[in-house]
Amino acid sequence: MYTEFVGIALTFGLAILLAIPFGKFIAQTFSGEKTFADPFFNPFEKIIFSVSGIDPTREMNWKQQLKAMLGLNFLWFGLCYLVLLCQGFLPLNPDGNPSMSPDLAFNTAISFVVNCNLQHYSGESGLSYFGQLLLMFLQFVSAATGIAAAATVFNAMKERTTQTLGNFYNYFVKSCTRVLLPLAVVIAIFLAFNGTPMTFDGKDKITTLQGDSVEVSRGPAAAFVSIKHLGTNGGGFFGANSAHPLENPNYFTNCVELWAQLIIPFSMIFALGFYLKRKKIAYVIFGVMTIGFLLLVIPTVVSEINGNPALSKMGISQTGAMEGKEVRFGAPMTGFWSIATTVISTGSVNGMHDSTMPVSGAMQLLAMMVNAFYGGCGVGFLNFYIFIILAVFISGLMVGRTPEFLGKKIEAREVKIAAFIAILHPLLILSGTALAAHFAASDTEMGYWLDGKASGWLNNPGAHGFSEMLYENTSSAANNGSGFEGLADNNPFWNILTGILLWLGRFIPIIGPVAIAGLLAKKKFIPESSGTLKTDTTIFGIMVFAVIAIIAALSFFPALALGPLAEYFS
Repeated sequence: MYTEFVGIALTFGLAILLAIPFGKFIAQTFSGEKTFADPFFNPFEKIIFSVSGIDPTREMNWKQQLKAMLGLNFLWFGLCYLVLLCQGFLPLNPDGNPSMSPDLAFNTAISFVVNCNLQHYSGESGLSYFGQLLLMFLQFVSAATGIAAAATVFNAMKERTTQTLGNFYNYFVKSCTRVLLPLAVVIAIFLAFNGTPMTFDGKDKITTLQGDSVEVSRGPAAAFVSIKHLGTNGGGFFGANSAHPLENPNYFTNCVELWAQLIIPFSMIFALGFYLKRKKIAYVIFGVMTIGFLLLVIPTVVSEINGNPALSKMGISQTGAMEGKEVRFGAPMTGFWSIATTVISTGSVNGMHDSTMPVSGAMQLLAMMVNAFYGGCGVGFLNFYIFIILAVFISGLMVGRTPEFLGKKIEAREVKIAAFIAILHPLLILSGTALAAHFAASDTEMGYWLDGKASGWLNNPGAHGFSEMLYENTSSAANNGSGFEGLADNNPFWNILTGILLWLGRFIPIIGPVAIAGLLAKKKFIPESSGTLKTDTTIFGIMVFAVIAIIAALSFFPALALGPLAEYFS
């Protein structure tokens, strides 16, 4: 078991170590500085812009940036929805998988467009290879959308006074070609050489040692699994996700996939420091995020190592709580992964979260409820940016000065937007859970909408059943995609409800920070003075952490008390 802690420490440490130079490269890329990659990627990018008719040098204001982003994503949603409805008779379907129902196609299309990849289907039987390839494309462009939005905010924070914030398409294309694609190729090669399939052949027939004939699903999985982690997407090529022996064959691939989840969110924080030429701000932000991450990881890993207390009372020896976990990974690594994937909003799993201990379930939920420690590609910082604005405003009130951030006054309009975004997240989660709990408790017959009695959704009664519904809504609103898989979620009610939460939970929290950054960028720059609140100090970091903790506690403690905490104390 101690060797597993070595694996965790090496993976986490290597991600931090490599994130610093990679963050510098990202900052140079978005600021237009020359990099070693220019000779390789400039010709390719010129072809893309030439064919599309886009001028990457045309400056855009924040409204034009958002218009371009939303327009592209609406287009991808429509395309994906049509393909999933028709995949049964489209090419690259050697196993003859059927087309999706309208409600499932609606949910799946939205889920992959918004970088969540909540899956109400099983990959082996639910998608053709054509459908898998389209979703793999969306895993690239949805991640690039978040990175491009973060680059827009970086630019707004850097400029003293400006109406324009760069070009969205330029940020977007470079996010794909220079950040995501090269790393994805390298990770895919590692996976392929360790046993992850990369083929367009259909199911393979094998004979087991017992003499049974078994059909094993395969496909272009190595490429899919690579970008699912790098882009913090998380959707599994196979139904069991990264617990599947072909998606995640061994302990080495487990560490590679875990590192892939960490590297870009870490790098984006350091990229901010290089971009602004204010490294201390990046260090403060990264420090706050890391403290929050560790406060979630440590109870989870300890809980999983100690095992199930019910089994301990029966005198059964345990090497950790191994129900729902793979022996090749072990309890500590699976516990660590479960927090990494919920904090970073990847949503991939190498074990079943529904089988983890109640304390672990509470920490997984809290990671998504906070949704500001590391986070997904680009959007992790955008969520944290909202708490920075609120912390600056509250600090200004405490010292009796007009709140300022990087030389710009924080006024009523910016604070209202930040407050709305901060309140929206718990509103989506709690209202969705309340609606689902009402139907489950009343056992209401709603025919088509509920596919029979709502109590049939739940695999477990009581507090754990409530946690299953709470987790599904939290995962959707946080654009995570993991689930307490005891919940029967492939029905019209859950497909439509979570589809709405997915769309609102993705784009409004992007629109808000970009709007705030654009409004601040237009304001007159105020030079720092002796009375200016320093935002690159430990004290300010503590203030931001306090704001995050207070908002999370006030919003979500009652729901957690009804779910995982009630289960723990029972």
